[in-house]
Amino acid sequence: MAFVSRGFRGRPRRDVDPARIPPGQYVVDDFPVLSAGPTPRTETADWSFRIDGEVDDAPTWTWDELMALPQETFTVDIHCVTKWTKLDTTWTGVSIDTLLEGVDTEAEHVVAWCDGDYTTNLPLEDVTGGRAWLVHTFEDEPLGREHGGPARLLVPHLYLWKSAKWVRGLSLSIDDRPGFWEQAGYHNYGDPWREQRYWSD
Repeated sequence: MAFVSRGFRGRPRRDVDPARIPPGQYVVDDFPVLSAGPTPRTETADWSFRIDGEVDDAPTWTWDELMALPQETFTVDIHCVTKWTKLDTTWTGVSIDTLLEGVDTEAEHVVAWCDGDYTTNLPLEDVTGGRAWLVHTFEDEPLGREHGGPARLLVPHLYLWKSAKWVRGLSLSIDDRPGFWEQAGYHNYGDPWREQRYWSD
């Protein structure tokens, strides 16, 4: 399995308000592709999304059922742990709050799990309260496979590795369970404004 590098190099942009850029980041115009392992290619006809773990009933949605849910279009900045930031990105998807409506749980954590056996962990409060989405559209186009299509998690207030590509479900858990990159040494939380890149940060 090929691992990505610890960072790219770039120059500060003078036309950008520096208050929008977390410490150690630089702005890019393109959308770099960083992955570990091959790109999964699940077709929407075979795709489903499931919430399981510490729940009595585990709800599941097909692609058509996901698309029938209330959709939100929004614009956010995104920040990669490898030090690039992309401003004013526009996405469409379903709020995680919508998916969790009616789900009764005592869990305080979630693990996002994906095609390709990737996982990442987050506090439940960081994917609720209008802070996270299951997105399928980027800049008015279907989300490309290289960026996690057909659907990825988007948690823009954390480093982008927490916005798991090719996501297929959320497992609710009482305990925190570090995921793929967290077990490899990345920070367990990943706040870009506190430069939480690695366990030692």
